[in-house]
Amino acid sequence: MDHPLIIGGGVAGLVAALHLAERGLRPLLIDAEPRFIGGRLCAAPAVTFAQAGRQWSFPGEHGVHGIWAHYRNLKATLARHAILPALVESREETWLFGDGRQVRAAPIGSAIRQSPLPAPLHYLALFARPRFLNMLTPRELLGLPRLAGDLFSALAVNPLAEQHDMGNMTLADFTRGWPPRLRALFAGLARNALAAHPAEVPAAGFVVFLRFYTLLRRDAWGFAYLPGTGGACVAEPLANAARRAGATIRQGARAVRLDHDERGWRVAVEAGGSAAPLVAPEIILAVDAPAAARLLASSPATTEAAARLRFPTGVPTAIVRLWFNAAPRRTAASGILTGDFVADNFFWLDQLQPAYRDWATATGGSAAELHVYGPPELVAQPDAALLAQVAGDAGRAFPELRGQLAHSILQRNPPTHTLFGVGPPGEHLGVATPWPSLWACGDWVADANPSMYLERAATTGLLAANALLEQRGLEPWPVLDHPPPEPLAGAMQAGLMWLRRLLRRGRAG
Repeated sequence: MDHPLIIGGGVAGLVAALHLAERGLRPLLIDAEPRFIGGRLCAAPAVTFAQAGRQWSFPGEHGVHGIWAHYRNLKATLARHAILPALVESREETWLFGDGRQVRAAPIGSAIRQSPLPAPLHYLALFARPRFLNMLTPRELLGLPRLAGDLFSALAVNPLAEQHDMGNMTLADFTRGWPPRLRALFAGLARNALAAHPAEVPAAGFVVFLRFYTLLRRDAWGFAYLPGTGGACVAEPLANAARRAGATIRQGARAVRLDHDERGWRVAVEAGGSAAPLVAPEIILAVDAPAAARLLASSPATTEAAARLRFPTGVPTAIVRLWFNAAPRRTAASGILTGDFVADNFFWLDQLQPAYRDWATATGGSAAELHVYGPPELVAQPDAALLAQVAGDAGRAFPELRGQLAHSILQRNPPTHTLFGVGPPGEHLGVATPWPSLWACGDWVADANPSMYLERAATTGLLAANALLEQRGLEPWPVLDHPPPEPLAGAMQAGLMWLRRLLRRGRAG
C-alpha cells in the first residue's frame, strides 16, 4: 500500500486525514471505536426513557459543548469545508461557591471579556461587580497582593516555548497561600480545563492554560456553544469531508503492533477478533496518550525509544445528566462549581440543544449536565452514590428544583482525557518522533504552539500532515498563528522574562 496510514479517528487524526486527502494522497484512517467517530468528541448511545406518556430520546455524547474564540486552525478547517456550525455565543458564565448550606453565586465571564482594562489587568473588572465582592471575605481582600504577584509571575515563563516543567510543581503548590475562595475559583477553572485535583495538576500545565485562555487577552475568554453534540457538529462532518476528499476510514480496527523495515511500516490490526497486517510507507499516530504509550511500548520497532519518553496521564471523568419537571430561575447556560460541591461545572442543555429544548417546551422543565473530574476515589464511587451526590449538588445550587427530578443518568468516560503537562526537551513525544516516517498528533503532543485541547489537536494534526507532505515533496498547508498578547500584557511579559533571565544569570554567576 502506498497510502499513508493514520491511527486514531479523533479530531487530530481527522484533520490530518482531510489535509492529506486534499493533496491527493488517499490516506487510510483506522479507529478502534466500531460505531462512532471523533475520539472524545464522538457521539455515544442515545439516552431514552418514558415520561408523561411519551417516549423521549436524547443524543449521547462525551460532554464537549463548545469552542473557544481563538481556536483558529480548527475553525478555519471547518469553515473552509462549510461545516463550521452556527455557534451560539456565551453571554455569561457563573461561579458558584458552596459552603455547607450557604451557596453564593457571581457572574464572572462577561466581566473578564468586557473589561475596560487591558490584559492582564482585566481581572480587576470583577471587583466592580457587587455579587463578586459578596463572594469574598476580608481575608480574601488582604490576600490579593500575593495572588496578583503569582498570576503576574505566569507572564515571566512560557512553559511550552521553553519546555519548562516548573520544577514539577503542582497547582496546589502554585496556589499555596492564596485566599481560600479565590484559590477555589482558580482551582475550579483549572479542574474544568485539566480535569484533575489541584494536587495532581502540573503547575506548568496550569500556567499554559492560564496564558492561553485568559491571562494575555480579554477576548481569549470568548466561548461559543455547539448547537448540537460534538459528534454531529464537528467530528462526523470532518470525517465526511475527509471521505469526500479521498480518505478511507475503517472503524472497529485497533493497531496492536508496529514493525519497521526498509519497505516501511507493517501494522498488526485487530478487527473482528483477527489480527490482519497493514503496510504503509508513513504513519501518523493520532490516538490518546495512554493508547500511544501502550502501542509504542509493546512494539519492537519503538520499544527502546518509547521507554525514554514520558506520556501524559489520562484521567477518567463522570458525566451526569438530570432532567427536571421544573425550570431554574434565571441562570447562565453554564458555570463552575467550587467549594464543597462534588460536581465541577454545569450546563443547561435546554438552552443549547434542540432535543432538550423540546423537553423544556413540552414539560415546562429543564435539563442539566454536570461533570465530575475527581479526585479519583470520588469518581470511583458506585453509580448510585455518585448520582445521588451530584443531584444533591443541583438541588443546593438551584433550590427551586428540589423534588422536581424526573430522570437521571451517569456516564463514565474512560481515562483518556489528557492531564496536560510540560517536560524538558526530548522527554515528551512531539509531532516529529524518534522513528522514521512516523509522526504524532493530538491534544497531548508536545509542540511550541500555545494552544490546548481541540485547537491543539487540530493544529498538531495539521503539522503532522505537513511533515508528511514535505517528505513527499508536496506543498504543505498554512498553519495560522495564535493571536499575540495585548500590548500591555506583551510588554509586561517581555519585561518579566528579561528580569527572570537577568536573575538567573546572577545566580549562575
